[in-house]
Amino acid sequence: MKPFHFHPEALLEADESAKFYEERQDGLGKRFVEGLTDAITRIRRTPEFFAMLDDNIRKCRILRFPYGVIYRDKKKSVEIIAVMHLKRKPDYWKKRV
Repeated sequence: MKPFHFHPEALLEADESAKFYEERQDGLGKRFVEGLTDAITRIRRTPEFFAMLDDNIRKCRILRFPYGVIYRDKKKSVEIIAVMHLKRKPDYWKKRV
């Protein structure tokens, strides 16, 4: 599996989303983090598998949540560009590329 790293704003998005869900229901934030971890594991195993959005930018859905992981497959690692809600501002992350 390839190593990965978060864009600083993507890490902030992940933290804020987990907090949001945990405030709604005990344990839901933890389930969000588990779903995010699963998505990142799937990306690291087969980064070329998921839908292409732009030049070498792809999206993997987080199961059971309306979120996707936007990432770039580099030669030696995977860069997580955004952890985005799929119903809000679809292209906001492009300024990070």
